[in-house]
Amino acid sequence: MHYRLLEPNDNSILAEIIRDNLKSHNLDIPGTVYFDNNLNHLSDFYLASPQRAYFIVLDDDNNIIGGIGLAELDFMDDTAELQKLYLTDAAKGQGLSYKLIELVEETAINKGYKRMYLETHTNLKTAIHVYEKCGYKLIERPKEVVHSSMNRFYLKELSKE
Repeated sequence: MHYRLLEPNDNSILAEIIRDNLKSHNLDIPGTVYFDNNLNHLSDFYLASPQRAYFIVLDDDNNIIGGIGLAELDFMDDTAELQKLYLTDAAKGQGLSYKLIELVEETAINKGYKRMYLETHTNLKTAIHVYEKCGYKLIERPKEVVHSSMNRFYLKELSKE
């Protein structure tokens, strides 16, 4: 497996992976990324600013099997939001999420961020386990939350160890 930055050609495959994941956890509902207008054009968002990045994960045959992103968070200083960590079912259970979180955290540090924020849902029990194991701490719901159906919010201080 290897990684590369998101390209426009990846948009439709990535959107399908994300929607499949949300649907399988009963989160194909309003107030989730499932209905975001830009989901089919994620490269437009991530390539628009040097403070953002989205990494595509490829298997040994160069098939897209998932990804993870980060972007600036407007309502917290020096904070990036960990975004859209999704994998195909075949890619799950191999520890890949931990590697992707490490990759995105290193990228955030290199971009000058001091903290990582994320939002998720209680239906995503495996994701919550991974986030907590990676040192993310549960926080109160910020009033600025856009995806209204999300109900778990986390923050992690990044260190340059």
